[in-house]
Amino acid sequence: MAVSLSKFQAIPSSLITDHDIYLFKEGNHFKLYEKLGAHPVVCDGVAGVHFAVWAPNARSVSVIGNFNHWDRDHDFLTARWDSSGIWEGFVPGIGKGELYKYFIISNKNYYQVEKQDPFAFYNEVAPRTASVVWELDYAWNDAAWMNERHKHNSLNAPMSTYELHIGSWRQVVEEGGRAFSYRELAQHLIPYLKETGFTHVEFLPVMEHPFYGSWGYQTLGYFAATSRYGTPQDLMYLIDSLHQAGIGVILDWVPSHFPSDEHGLAYFDGTHLFEHADPKRGFHPDWNSCIFNYGRNEVREFLISSAMFWMDKFHADGMRVDGVASMLYLDYSRKPMEWIPNQYGGRENLDAIYFLRRLNESVYGNFPDIQMIAEESTAWGGVSRPVHTGGLGFGLKWNMGWMHDTLLYMSKDPVYRKFHHNELTFSFYYAFTENFALSLSHDEVVHGKGALVSKMPGDDWQKFANLRLLLGYMYAHPGKKLLFMGGELGQRDEWNSNKSLDWHLLAYAPHQGILQWVKDLNKLYRGDPSLYQCDFKPEGFEWIDLNDYNQGVISFIRKTSDGKNKIVVVCNFTPMTWHNYNIGVPEGGRWQEVLNSDAAAYGGSGQGNMGFKESAALPFHGRPHSLSLTIPPLGILFLQK
Repeated sequence: MAVSLSKFQAIPSSLITDHDIYLFKEGNHFKLYEKLGAHPVVCDGVAGVHFAVWAPNARSVSVIGNFNHWDRDHDFLTARWDSSGIWEGFVPGIGKGELYKYFIISNKNYYQVEKQDPFAFYNEVAPRTASVVWELDYAWNDAAWMNERHKHNSLNAPMSTYELHIGSWRQVVEEGGRAFSYRELAQHLIPYLKETGFTHVEFLPVMEHPFYGSWGYQTLGYFAATSRYGTPQDLMYLIDSLHQAGIGVILDWVPSHFPSDEHGLAYFDGTHLFEHADPKRGFHPDWNSCIFNYGRNEVREFLISSAMFWMDKFHADGMRVDGVASMLYLDYSRKPMEWIPNQYGGRENLDAIYFLRRLNESVYGNFPDIQMIAEESTAWGGVSRPVHTGGLGFGLKWNMGWMHDTLLYMSKDPVYRKFHHNELTFSFYYAFTENFALSLSHDEVVHGKGALVSKMPGDDWQKFANLRLLLGYMYAHPGKKLLFMGGELGQRDEWNSNKSLDWHLLAYAPHQGILQWVKDLNKLYRGDPSLYQCDFKPEGFEWIDLNDYNQGVISFIRKTSDGKNKIVVVCNFTPMTWHNYNIGVPEGGRWQEVLNSDAAAYGGSGQGNMGFKESAALPFHGRPHSLSLTIPPLGILFLQK
């Protein structure tokens, strides 16, 4: 049995230094994971674990675990003398693998509670809630990727992201639908991503969460990979293997709210430590969860340290930050009288704005070759603009307006689309105001919204033609790309996190066609810089004709900054075939039909231009040459000089 701290007073003084405390109090310690939590150490030749936890309103804190039979009166921590609110202590004779919690008695009404370690690197598999003493040793083999990843994550590089939920991508049917482990996933996912051609994979939150049905968005373990699929080293192996295969890894991260489970962060030391005390600021009505108090130095440090942790210890190539809009507005999802204005009487959350700017400055300052991506659904200006210019400092922002308007337009029967043409073209008016990523994410295929193909109108052939058109339009539109798993299969049922994707659908031609279309889109997209080099610059885009709403056709040019590479894109959003359809082009000669969504290989009707078309020296659309094209029904053409 371990010796009580009251009997063994030697605390490793070097683990938390005076400088650490200075930074902590100042609000500038963004590697708290190196100091707080449970760390196996050797003190005066004795091996054990150093524990440290922030609980400024505690009367006493003890460590309980299997090593002391969960005795609350055995291994007490000591409050530091420096008024930091940190309690620490050394328990000898224990190490990696020990289960533990903190037992806290509060100064407030002697409230007593057992808490999971906020800085634990590993936790028991839910529904068990103990933390596990762990170390993060791992021999990485991704040096080649890490040295070159600035090229892959550059705003001028192709970024085609496959969004994935680990528990439901594939399951082991023979074992009752068990999800793949991190290591099993590596063996199956990497060949699939190489085959389909995605540049990045984005995992729905892998941070520990008590409720599986939250998909990870009710996070409690901000420094712990969920143990549902293996150890932290197993997740490292997955990321390492993806990097060795040339695939970037984006992690979904949730600093906007956290669940109120008693063993977690809520009411941590008998006070509202991490969250606001007033429910008008500290409770999220949409998710029945707690909202972080971004005005506290220690809370900002906790969250920024978490972001830094996943870049540092897990080699993440970026983070998609969930729920940014809910952070920015004090009245988000609230009725009048249910929110508290800021000091100037406005609805902007000034503390959250400051936090987001510090977050992005700190992360980019330490890892300049990653991307921070905001899920932000409003017209807030400068989300992806530098902090020094007044922006929030993100690298990319999800274009929720494009997603909403485009899906609304595509859901219309083609006979009515001409009355909604502005929903199709409006996104181009603001396409370069932010660094946008176009997302067809998990949010669009759950909660009764249906799968992508089920949103499309018409008979089965038209549904699949519409889906090919939608995907082609996304790849042609300025902005980086994201597609949630199943979209590339033409999954018919909306996503269910409790079961695998319907891989058996690939036995049928329409689904084979969709998958082949996505493969070829990724190949073209990655191979032609005109489709990605100027995603955020107006000079990379030209309209040919945006006004032919009667025939449901739009046409435009994507090009590189020097104009040497060009792709002409023509979309037909009606089920009619348009013959001898003229468009103006900037150059004469032969234009190759590099992709046609109506090709028989994709399940189309096979109409097109026999692979190429010679231009005529007949001015049209203000250009010196023109093409007379056959535009297939519900089809998209990519034409290359």
